[in-house]
Amino acid sequence: MCDKHSSPGPAGLAIPGRQGSRRRRLWELPRNCHCPLVGVGLPLALLRRLAEKAAGGALLHDDYEVHVGAVNDCGHRNRLAEAIQKELDRRYAAVVFRFRGARSAAEVAALWGAAVEAGDVAGAFWAGLSHPACVPALEEKMCRDIHMVQHQAGACARADIGKYKAALADKARLEAELARAQARCNALMQEKEREADRHARELMGARAAAIGKDTEIARLHGDLARLRAEIPELDSRKRLANRLARMELREQALRTRIAALKAARQDAAPQAAEVPAPSTAPLAVHATQAAPPAAAAAATAAPVIPIHLVNRSVLCVGGRSGNLPFYRRMIEGVGAQFAHHDGGLEDGSRQLEASLAAADLVICQTGCISHGAYWRVKEHCKRTGKRCVFVDNPSMSSLARGLHGIGADAGPDAAPEESAAGSAACKT
Repeated sequence: MCDKHSSPGPAGLAIPGRQGSRRRRLWELPRNCHCPLVGVGLPLALLRRLAEKAAGGALLHDDYEVHVGAVNDCGHRNRLAEAIQKELDRRYAAVVFRFRGARSAAEVAALWGAAVEAGDVAGAFWAGLSHPACVPALEEKMCRDIHMVQHQAGACARADIGKYKAALADKARLEAELARAQARCNALMQEKEREADRHARELMGARAAAIGKDTEIARLHGDLARLRAEIPELDSRKRLANRLARMELREQALRTRIAALKAARQDAAPQAAEVPAPSTAPLAVHATQAAPPAAAAAATAAPVIPIHLVNRSVLCVGGRSGNLPFYRRMIEGVGAQFAHHDGGLEDGSRQLEASLAAADLVICQTGCISHGAYWRVKEHCKRTGKRCVFVDNPSMSSLARGLHGIGADAGPDAAPEESAAGSAACKT
């Protein structure tokens, strides 16, 4: 409240009492009510606009001087007092309407107390002071209450200012932290972009290398096709070269064996000359009786295999398990290595492929293997040019005849032949 308006008014000025139901005007209120009413009811910016409008021009005074001038003008009716009256009525029309229902000073006081409790005192202060039932005692009480409210508002404002300054400090700190976080994020984004660029370059290089490799592979395939077209008999040349090498080895082995037989014959000739002739008939009869066992022994002796199998692998596909020892003795007796596959009874197809790839000679027992194993053996030998003997009967004599048959062939690399009996056995 301003110092200039703390007194109740000039001496001898009578305070108007109740005037029926008409509300009191601003200039009809006691002067000590003008200062809190103008200060609480109107914002300073609005009060300055009203004063400038009433004065007809801009005011160079500060807010305090504008407030003091407006409070002085409210003591009597003039353009500024009427403008303030009109603005207060417009601004607090709802509160004035609510106070209009009060019929006594006690009801006005009750409404004022409720407004103070609610913290909405600006409109209630104007509506109570201008109410027809407002008495001097109630005016005094309302002025004291509004004075304390202003003190509390000031304290709250100071507290709010402190909180505001603390909030500003927190805001500055948070902005600094945000700036640092944004700087870190920008650095990480730049690093990720560099890494992405590096990965893109590596990917492009890998794709270029893959394209180059594909191009080189295509070129090599073309060169290979061209070479094969230029030398169509290349595979036959290889087979002939292998056949020639095996024939040379066979010839060398036969020459060695012939030389050994000649030497044995020369050693046996003097011993046969020294043996006396038989003189008695019983000896002749005994010799005649002894001849059949000798012939039988000669028949059971291992047959001579006319092919060179020293240090070579011979695979027997199929056959009876009881004949395997005889097969093994026959093959290993000439210096070869014997291997066996049952033709699909217990051994698998993968094992058959591996055995065929490791063998130099294949013996196929056509009557004791499955159709799949038979065709697998035939296809492998035809594809690789490997020698194959097809035997229809699983016996030693049949095996010996088959080996003699391929021994009579022109060379070891001839295409595999299939006997008629073997073909018939497979078809059945």
